[in-house]
Amino acid sequence: MLRDRQPPRRFEKSKNLYTLLCLATGLAVGCFFLGLWFGKTSAPPEKPVLAAPAEPPAPVIDRKVTKSTVQPGDTVTSLLGDIFTPRQIYLLNQSSQSVFPLSRLCAGQNYELCLLDGRFESFVYDIDREEQLVVKPEGDGFAVSKIPIEYAVKTELVTGTINSSLFEAVVASGEKEALAINLADIFAWDIDFIRDIQVGDSFEALVEKRYREGNEAGYGRILAARFTNQGQAYNAYLFQDGDQAPAYYDEKGRSVRKAFLKAPLSFSRISSGFNMRRLHPITKKVRPHPAIDYAAPTGTPIKTVADGTVTFAAYKRYNGNCVKVRHPGGWVTMYNHMSRFGRGIKKGVKVRQGQFIGYVGTTGRSTGPHLDFRMYKNGVAVNPLKVKSPPSAPVSSQRLASFKLVVNRLASRLDGIDAIQTAQLEVGNQLTSEDTNTLAN
Repeated sequence: MLRDRQPPRRFEKSKNLYTLLCLATGLAVGCFFLGLWFGKTSAPPEKPVLAAPAEPPAPVIDRKVTKSTVQPGDTVTSLLGDIFTPRQIYLLNQSSQSVFPLSRLCAGQNYELCLLDGRFESFVYDIDREEQLVVKPEGDGFAVSKIPIEYAVKTELVTGTINSSLFEAVVASGEKEALAINLADIFAWDIDFIRDIQVGDSFEALVEKRYREGNEAGYGRILAARFTNQGQAYNAYLFQDGDQAPAYYDEKGRSVRKAFLKAPLSFSRISSGFNMRRLHPITKKVRPHPAIDYAAPTGTPIKTVADGTVTFAAYKRYNGNCVKVRHPGGWVTMYNHMSRFGRGIKKGVKVRQGQFIGYVGTTGRSTGPHLDFRMYKNGVAVNPLKVKSPPSAPVSSQRLASFKLVVNRLASRLDGIDAIQTAQLEVGNQLTSEDTNTLAN
């Protein structure tokens, strides 16, 4: 009997396994070469960006600023004793002595104290309206200096008409009383604001207004002014003649300053005139009164009418607190019944015209607060209201052309005409620093 012969099944399985193995190997090799190909044509993978390490927080600086005002009785120890030892206070006093003695700290003046992380950084004190005292640490001691106070300045034209007094006219124009005092000081040699002023008089003034840290800080210079009194115009222009201090001159270059002021008080009234046969209000006897009496409130400042030297400053039985001043040319002035003397006024002290030498009072034989003012020429009493006073030196011939340029421009501004174009004019190098500042305004 015949039977079919078939190959063994194990051989078929081996053949199939061999085929699968070849396919797998070929696929692996293909993937390998395919990977190489695409790896050459594609961009390499980007490396991960690492974040920068965070910076440590900035240290917090504790800066403490104290702004205040010197109170009556305050001293450098009471102001700074909490941060300085007694020895440091002593060293500070020594360092400041030649710049500004700290014993002269004045009530009402502003100061600023700065501490940095509890340590002293600076102390700034307003000496006056113009200068500051600055104290800073330096090594084991202190650096002490004086610097000008910085202001923002705006120039404005102020005008007014007199209805009763210069004070009221200035206030009515929207300004402060201090401007009235400044104007009166400029024209004090030509106008007696006690006797001469009349209704209808007028004034124009080109005034610097100062600002500090955005706040009003009073008046600066009066660059030019005009006062019309009884129909006569008096002009004053601020000008610096070379190395001399800035001063006021009229339109022709003549100094408005004269040897004597017209009066020792800016504002008051004459209560008794010069009379060699006056009935005394207390004794009721006829006696000479070789003086002018100016009635004014107690405490009104009294100015010396000219440069000179104090020859007497004490109390006299009838004259009360009295000051005598000797002037050049054989002149002597006398000021009686004062409530108190001015700072530093004593025998032998030299005084400047316009300096405060005392304050109105009613000491001695007196019926009320007033100033008894007397003038003597070579020992003989003269009526102060009749003294003719010569002017000071005029503008020098070398700078007269520059002065006229200033006058032309400022006169236009006093008239309300804006003279900006005149800023383009020059006369060599004759323009003063004051003129340059004015042009900028």
